[in-house]
Amino acid sequence: MRLKSAFLAAALATALIVPASAASFSCAGVSAPDEVAICKSCDLAQLDVKMATLYGVITKMVGMGQRGAIQDDQRAWLVERAACKADAACISAAYQTRIRAIEGMLSDIYSRGPF
Repeated sequence: MRLKSAFLAAALATALIVPASAASFSCAGVSAPDEVAICKSCDLAQLDVKMATLYGVITKMVGMGQRGAIQDDQRAWLVERAACKADAACISAAYQTRIRAIEGMLSDIYSRGPF
């Protein structure tokens, strides 16, 4: 439980440090419609940073075999997000689904503690 609280505090601190309109990727020169939409929307950029933070944590907490599967899932999710084009509601829903999935994986790890 302490690890979960520490992670959440670190994630919140990271989110507060990042400028509100910043995504987890460079917005300079983006041309993909989904990335342009993320760069233009504070809400989508914040979801992007949250998802990227969670993704970074989960990939460091699992072994190589499971990490590879999570990376494959992430690549597949990026294709799904790209299919939203510039539809902000679709992109937001995609992020919320991915965030829930990663949070579920983290909860599973936390439940097996202590660390």
